[in-house]
Amino acid sequence: MSKSEAKPQAESRAESEPEPEPGAKPKSPPKPQSGDNRRGAIAGLIIAIVILGVGWWLARDLTSASKMQDCLMSGRSNCNVIEPAR
Repeated sequence: MSKSEAKPQAESRAESEPEPEPGAKPKSPPKPQSGDNRRGAIAGLIIAIVILGVGWWLARDLTSASKMQDCLMSGRSNCNVIEPAR
């Protein structure tokens, strides 16, 4: 491609895009609504809290079951935990 062929294409691009008037503010893209962003963040936070709660409950339950199994596998017969009276 020669220089003479490249110039008309550049001129046609410049003609198709209107230049903004001097002193006019450039158009900015529309801002997303902040309510939508907050709803998504709050929903994510609630889901994370629920997952953490279920994980905590599951970890405690599996730990106690593991302790009970270790006690029973060692041959003991009194493995139940006795809570002191308050």
